[in-house]
Amino acid sequence: MKKINHRLILLIFILSCILIVPVFAAPPAEETKSALVTAADLEKLQTNLNVVWTAVAAFLVFFMQAGFAMVESGFTRAKNTVNIMMKNLMDFSFGTVSFFLIGFGLMFGVTNGLFGTTHFAMSGTNVLGADWNWTFLIFQTVFAGTAATIVSGAMAERTKFAGYLTYSVFICAIIYPIFGSWAWGSLLDGGGWLENLGFQDFAGSTVVHSIGGWLALAGAIVLGPRIGKYGPDGKPRAIPGHNIAIASLGVFILWFGWFGFNPGSTTFGDGNIGRIAVTTNMAAAAGAIAALFTSWIIYKKPDGSMALNGTLAGLVAITAPCATVSPIGALFIGLIAGILVVLSVIFIDHVLKVDDPVGAVSVHGVTGAFGTLSVGLFNVEGGLFYGGGFKLLGIQAIGVLTGFVWAFGLGLLLFYIIKKTVGLRVTEDEELMGLDIGEHGMEAYSGFQIFSTQ
Repeated sequence: MKKINHRLILLIFILSCILIVPVFAAPPAEETKSALVTAADLEKLQTNLNVVWTAVAAFLVFFMQAGFAMVESGFTRAKNTVNIMMKNLMDFSFGTVSFFLIGFGLMFGVTNGLFGTTHFAMSGTNVLGADWNWTFLIFQTVFAGTAATIVSGAMAERTKFAGYLTYSVFICAIIYPIFGSWAWGSLLDGGGWLENLGFQDFAGSTVVHSIGGWLALAGAIVLGPRIGKYGPDGKPRAIPGHNIAIASLGVFILWFGWFGFNPGSTTFGDGNIGRIAVTTNMAAAAGAIAALFTSWIIYKKPDGSMALNGTLAGLVAITAPCATVSPIGALFIGLIAGILVVLSVIFIDHVLKVDDPVGAVSVHGVTGAFGTLSVGLFNVEGGLFYGGGFKLLGIQAIGVLTGFVWAFGLGLLLFYIIKKTVGLRVTEDEELMGLDIGEHGMEAYSGFQIFSTQ
């Protein structure tokens, strides 16, 4: 019997293990394919989550239109309620169409010019077919509508309906989108010089609110004050709103909608949603408290309307820095905004003598500018109070100044042209009787209407 070669047998065994064992250890081809599909499914799930969250946020921001309508009607007289409601309905309706046809392309197209953009709705190069792009379109549409509707409050109770509709088309088609392209163009296919400079406005303290606020200031100046607002001595007279309960409900609706406005601007379904909701809520609460006590000190009574506007001031101010500041930073931003809005309302009313029935210029223009500047103060990374120096604050100031010059300058020109063409102000008789009857031929509270001569 031949001697067994143990070394040869060991070598064969080792080779068998190398060649055979992986065959049994490796998963079948179907399992490998299944693993790949699971990875793709996870990616698709995140994409769908982003779409759903951004769409829900857009619906919340749309509901803010109801809040604006209630705040503005509550802060004005009963005889103009239908007019206020119609303005809020139609500025969003006209704004939706004009933003779709022109504004979206100007804001997010590759060229960001007046014409020739890749997203112009009537162009053959329209690329809005992707699920995300449709979602992004509706999200940006409701933002454009918010910027437009801000103006209606400052111009309430004396503006011609046709003139107001003309304005709404121009802001959503040209004024808002072009500035938006400078600050937010890279959110899709564009790119703007302000964002390239390092300007930060996460959800729109300047892009949306200050642009609307400065346009409101221009409109109120060109339009002039309501009859009876200023006496022969030039001192302002109070013209109380007819329903503070409705105005209060409107503020709560706006506060609720802001949880779509700020957290929704992440356009991404992750944990940042909750963190931004916390900073947003903190600033709103602090703004209400600060405005309440500021008015209490000045007027010796805790003024309800000032507290309501303080809430909105805190929300507007935190809109730019909501993703980049701490909750304590948000608290201070809200407190400052609440004090600032009360002082601003008094200054605009008594010193500038601009009639703003709901305080829109102060709430959106002034505190929007402050909120944008607060990025340079309270940002955890780069803010002045966190050792970042003045660089970011300077960049933010450039953005704020640019927004004011752009919106206020074009606003003065636009409202002056409307005044000389379509007409901007109703007749004295229509104003005294109320725009509900004069402009719309109907009453909001049929059988309860009380006419006044002021």
